[in-house]
Amino acid sequence: MKSKTWVWGLLSWALCTQAQDTSLSEYLVEGEPWKVAVEGMVFTDGLCVDAAGNLFYTDVKEGKGIYKWEAATGKTSLALDHLPGISGLQIGPDGRFYACHNKEQRVIAIKPNGDVQVLVTGVKCNDLAVTKKGFVYFTETPTSSVHVITPEGKHSVADQGNVVKPNGITISPDEQTLYVSEHGGTKVWAWQIQNDGSLTGAGPFMTMRVGTGKETAQGDGATTEAKGRIFVTTETGIQIFDPAGRLSGVIDKPDPTGKVVSVEFAGSKHDVLFVAAGDKIYSRQLKTPGYFR
Repeated sequence: MKSKTWVWGLLSWALCTQAQDTSLSEYLVEGEPWKVAVEGMVFTDGLCVDAAGNLFYTDVKEGKGIYKWEAATGKTSLALDHLPGISGLQIGPDGRFYACHNKEQRVIAIKPNGDVQVLVTGVKCNDLAVTKKGFVYFTETPTSSVHVITPEGKHSVADQGNVVKPNGITISPDEQTLYVSEHGGTKVWAWQIQNDGSLTGAGPFMTMRVGTGKETAQGDGATTEAKGRIFVTTETGIQIFDPAGRLSGVIDKPDPTGKVVSVEFAGSKHDVLFVAAGDKIYSRQLKTPGYFR
């Protein structure tokens, strides 16, 4: 009963305090289309950002490691070598990269000098999110599970069997709610984050739009903007949900026939939306900045 009470309480609070009807005009800048920011890759993924707005990314299939797009110049470079096969990436409060090293079936933490600490092995990890307190949450798509690693290094399964092929993962600005998208269904799930890092109140909080003739939304990467809205990449485009769980709009994909996976806000003001789309990464100026923890 407590879990259901929290879910309905979250919905009521959001409806009363934050949610509002929106349209894409609140996000999109007139005359600012998608632009190619990175090209020459094979399968881009793992978008994440630092405080300066520099974007980091990977090439899951053919990349050597972690790449960097510089906010000041737009130039790209190989930031960390000898780390192929990373699918999920985020910078933690300690300045290290936290990564789903899917190729090696492990979750790792990487210092700027390249030193690697193995946090968990034997997991088919997909994507992850890190809180200010140092809790690491990651999705394991084949086992329909969401995992947590505490700041002390203790690993456990936080939720299993609820989410159909869990994929993208992100956290609310107040760090009280965790969101995970379904790749094999139509929902974005939400949980309340407890002080010890455990998750309670599992609920299918958002419903993603499904393309014509499709049975699943193919939810993939997710990120949070400054007002607490959730951006999720799907088969139909980048779907935006307000804190009440309502669909606020869908931003068209850069290539209507292509796919979009990872999504992140970067740039010097954190107000440029980036999406990983196959062999390229596209950017688009928005009116709203992302949330950077």
